[in-house]
Amino acid sequence: MKARLELLPIDVAGEWRPGNGEEYESLYPATGEPVARLRAASPGDVDEAINRADRTFRNSGWAQMLPHARAAVLHRVAALIRERSEDLAQRQRLDNGKPISETRALVASAAGTFQYFAAALETLEEAITPSRGAWVTMSVHEPMGVVAAITPWNSPIASEAQKLAPARAAGNAVVVKPAEVTPLMALELASICEEAGVPRGMVSVLPGKGSVIGDVITRHPLVRRVSFTGGTATGKHIARIAADKMMPVSLELGGKSPTMVLEDADLDHALAGVLYGIFSSSGESCIAGSRLFVARRIYDEFVTRLARAAGSLRVGDPSSERTQMGPLITAGHRESIERYVALGVSEGGRIRSGGVRPSGAGFDRGYFYTPTILEGLANTARVSREEIFGPVLVAMPFDTEDDLIAQANDSVYALAAGVWSRDFKRAWALGRAVQAGTVWINTYKQFSVSTPFGGWRDSGLGREKGREGIFQYMQQKSLYWGINEEPLAWAR
Repeated sequence: MKARLELLPIDVAGEWRPGNGEEYESLYPATGEPVARLRAASPGDVDEAINRADRTFRNSGWAQMLPHARAAVLHRVAALIRERSEDLAQRQRLDNGKPISETRALVASAAGTFQYFAAALETLEEAITPSRGAWVTMSVHEPMGVVAAITPWNSPIASEAQKLAPARAAGNAVVVKPAEVTPLMALELASICEEAGVPRGMVSVLPGKGSVIGDVITRHPLVRRVSFTGGTATGKHIARIAADKMMPVSLELGGKSPTMVLEDADLDHALAGVLYGIFSSSGESCIAGSRLFVARRIYDEFVTRLARAAGSLRVGDPSSERTQMGPLITAGHRESIERYVALGVSEGGRIRSGGVRPSGAGFDRGYFYTPTILEGLANTARVSREEIFGPVLVAMPFDTEDDLIAQANDSVYALAAGVWSRDFKRAWALGRAVQAGTVWINTYKQFSVSTPFGGWRDSGLGREKGREGIFQYMQQKSLYWGINEEPLAWAR
């Protein structure tokens, strides 16, 4: 009989202790075995954490520190992440089952995010605006207070860094609600922030069910902003609460991103980009290129090559350096994906690749699924319109660019898109015509922390990353300095 795992503490405003919610285990998706045992936060823990965070925000002096002094702490966070990068990458692998090569990249991304926002903070400038009278006018930005970061399970450490770093740079206290099934990385980051010099109480990590803990956090009167990454239905629920509170939100939600391969594309590059765009991260990505439109003249050749290449992708143990696709996050999520594939077949689709669980040693306990390509479906089919969030690609031919643009934009989502063409002008025109927050041309799923990211329509509101990312966590204030020699004329 295996020894029971030690109970993992959570961070309630700098106090590391078990939560007062339900006890549960975090499972390794590759084997289904527990890797951590913890008690979730309770609504009482949430209230305690937020009230203590508000007091710490007002009394710790963090918000009043000169920007370069706060930046120095963020630089130390980045350095500590790099010092512990391999350990963090291995923990991230256990947290959500991503291949180790990918978790190493996510850890490096998290360090780079803290470094970037430290540098951006040091060089952030206020503005003296053009005067329109006998006064000097200034525009300044100030921290909000307590802000909340609600993060997803697919890329925890990177997602949490993208919210924690700018919110901390802006001077706020931050309450993090990680996904229930992936609590480990947020706890690691909170510990690193504390070690780097962030005042105790300025960061909390409150694991638990989003429908309970996330809801209590969002409704709390002292929470001044919520940044959420996750499903569209939950995002809309948060937006309704925020509207009643007159509270700003950032919502990075779902996607059904189109990838467009024109007849003049470099097919080798397009093939690699399409494979990476949908099947990396096992398709569990909001920006996954899950709708493929290929010029009819090259459709058969391209999809035949694509299906062959998808079938040769290495699915397996996330700890192996060779693995390209690990398991899905839970057994329930795999079952959801299987239902979508069955739905696609019932709607008239044909499976060109995958569509089954892999068999053999090593696959019997984990939540693995093969990279799947469906064709023979219209853009109006449910599997072409609903976010599957797994390794399922729907391939469709197109005849004209007008037809292509109409189909690519015929979606409630507008998060990302990809264009493959050797013709610069055609690619530029398509990139401007497609409705999406991010468009990749002759590449896919590449990111820069210096470039804003977000979606349109049901894909969300607001932007993360970039220098403006700090201002998302600040309130703007205008100052007027009177320089008139005489009293105001009206009062004479």
